[in-house]
Amino acid sequence: MDNEPLKIYCKNTEEYIPVEGGDTLLEVYKILEPRVGVKALGALVNNKNEDLRYRVYGPKHVQFIGIEHPSGQRIYVRSLCMVLYKALNDLYPGKRLRFMHSISGGYYCVFKHENATIAPETVNRIKARMEEIVENDLVFQPRERLTSDVIQMFRQQGLNDKVRLLSSINTLYTTYYKLGDIIDSFYGPLVPSTGYLRTFDLIPYEDGMLLLPPDKADPSRPATPVPQPKMFKAFTEYNSCNDIIGVDDVGSLNHAIQGKEASQLIHVAEALHNKEFAAIAHDITKRYHEGGARVVLIAGPSSSGKTTSSKRLAIQLMTNYIVPKVIELDNYFVNRDQTPRDETGDYDYESLYALDLEQFNDDLAHLLAGEEVALPTYNFTTGRREYRGNKLKLDANNVLLIEGIHGLNPELTRHIPEKQKYRLYVSALTTLAIDDHNWIPTTDNRLLRRIVRDAKYRGATAKDTIARWGSVRRGEEKWIFPYQENADATFNSSLLFELSVMKSYAEPVLRQVPANVPEHAEAARLLKFLSYFEPLDEKDIPSTSLLREFLGGSSFHY
Repeated sequence: MDNEPLKIYCKNTEEYIPVEGGDTLLEVYKILEPRVGVKALGALVNNKNEDLRYRVYGPKHVQFIGIEHPSGQRIYVRSLCMVLYKALNDLYPGKRLRFMHSISGGYYCVFKHENATIAPETVNRIKARMEEIVENDLVFQPRERLTSDVIQMFRQQGLNDKVRLLSSINTLYTTYYKLGDIIDSFYGPLVPSTGYLRTFDLIPYEDGMLLLPPDKADPSRPATPVPQPKMFKAFTEYNSCNDIIGVDDVGSLNHAIQGKEASQLIHVAEALHNKEFAAIAHDITKRYHEGGARVVLIAGPSSSGKTTSSKRLAIQLMTNYIVPKVIELDNYFVNRDQTPRDETGDYDYESLYALDLEQFNDDLAHLLAGEEVALPTYNFTTGRREYRGNKLKLDANNVLLIEGIHGLNPELTRHIPEKQKYRLYVSALTTLAIDDHNWIPTTDNRLLRRIVRDAKYRGATAKDTIARWGSVRRGEEKWIFPYQENADATFNSSLLFELSVMKSYAEPVLRQVPANVPEHAEAARLLKFLSYFEPLDEKDIPSTSLLREFLGGSSFHY
């Protein structure tokens, strides 16, 4: 009896493809390329991210992914980062590169341990060398060796941050990439060779450089930088705090936890939050006494901690003898039959125009004039606004506290004088890095918060939350991020230790995502990401901590 030929199922072409045992996905792709419909950068194999050099030895479900896919975008950016590192090493041996965070449409990086601004001619020289490396189409060579050997190799290359990380996680083998005469490690695959990376830019930015990947809307050109001085300032301030604490990467955090120093880290991180809330309350109070800041608008993306931020800010304001009164924006939704629809035809409750802007502004104007106003309540069952006798009148020592995703959008309060408004932007601006070449995206931090919260309080699985996340992100890109520089103050709601605490909550939920659904790829990626963290018990986290909004055990009522 003949053996049945080995086949893979290609999701892109929706057919079974015969392959030889040991074929790489790249070899398979080259045969299928005219019909796949994407310029492949990597693939999802059984719904897990893999390098195109992945060898097939058994039946697999394969989806080739390009720059249009979020995982494809990550593959491209990781690969660009290694090219930048090689270019720097070629031109300036001994200089250390550190990627700080994503901002202004790109990725901000500096020379580690150097305070001087990187000169424009230096940036241009590095960019030119990157272009040469891309033109030479050098191969990214994936390797796997004993972790003890890889630690020694990184130590010889001066990558002490990677030495710290690997020495803290106790894995037997480690995967790394070789490009020419350098090696590096990432928590995801790279493209096969540098020739795939023809679209990018590198420009001077603040004291460092900004690496610009392909534009999401038009991948044929580099992203256009967006000025974000307020966001940059917020990141910089927290990076300075990390330097003082002595923990700026996961390896350092792990060693601190293993050395029983975590309690001190928690106390310092929570104290920084208290200090920042007090400073914002002081600024609001000052403006209030100068005849302004009667309406405090608090905005931020999903799972940024807006609700706890509102409650803790309210407490600080009361210590300044100002009593906040809260208005919930959800009660100003238009009736359901007037709600805008999104591109899928569903009700778009994240649209600004899902709110009755005229009624909202009219009520605010009357309140600021000292008049009593009847407040609506939105009935989510009937989809209509109702009036149930709720009334509000502002006294001399009151300010309005309004939380909602549109708080920074001028259109929300278009009839209210600017002097009367104070806008606060809240987001988890993660300043901890995995290592110098792998930062922690703010989006991943927020997604993990939401997965934990949804599972605990909303009966939603990680699969459900991941499936909705793309829509949430599109809403943020449209309705929140374009207005974040309008903020009078930016509050960074991230906590240095939080991912080590959330690890124990998130991992069991993520492991429940079935292998046969597309969301498994994201769950697997997040599980790998969390594997770098030493777990931390929550016992020392105070009940007023912003993290309690997601973990439970808060002394605030939600």
